[in-house]
Amino acid sequence: MTRAAEIARKTSETEISVRLDLDGTGKTDIATGIGFFDHMLTALGRHGLFDLAVKAAGDLHIDAHHTVEDTGIVLGQALARALGEKRGIARFGEASVPMDEALVSAAIDLSGRAHLSWAVTFERPILGDLDTQLFEEFFRALTGNGLFTLHVRQLAGSNAHHVAEAVFKAVARALKMAVAADPRVGQAIPSTKGSL
Repeated sequence: MTRAAEIARKTSETEISVRLDLDGTGKTDIATGIGFFDHMLTALGRHGLFDLAVKAAGDLHIDAHHTVEDTGIVLGQALARALGEKRGIARFGEASVPMDEALVSAAIDLSGRAHLSWAVTFERPILGDLDTQLFEEFFRALTGNGLFTLHVRQLAGSNAHHVAEAVFKAVARALKMAVAADPRVGQAIPSTKGSL
């Protein structure tokens, strides 16, 4: 069964397209017009072993907010579609990733319920041309549209670049674990309710 999705969304502020294959090899093709965001999305695909293509055109003459948030919306929708009924998946995933002095932990439940718990701080307000506040907005949009619970905790770190990179890599590795097939589950839905 192919666990892939392609979704496009166009508004007066942005035009976003995402292709996602959960069973890929980490091949990415990212172009959002925001260099540091491209770098983070590339890390997400590479460390999750997802084939991920993202094309985004947005009102960057205003700022990056709409582009980053809307990319999270579309990526979340693609994730939900690719997972379908979530039959046979592990459902839960967690990872702690160091990046030099930074250490970030991410835990995921593909529960069908949207929740983001965010405990990350950045000592710099801007990375490249990207407002560091937008990382939380991206993950809020991702969880809200992917319908999953995500807890992200910064355990150490002072370099904003290192912290951001550890966040995306930790989430990628936790998500890779959560979407993985569990052969003991077979095609069952991993919930006592019978649905997620």
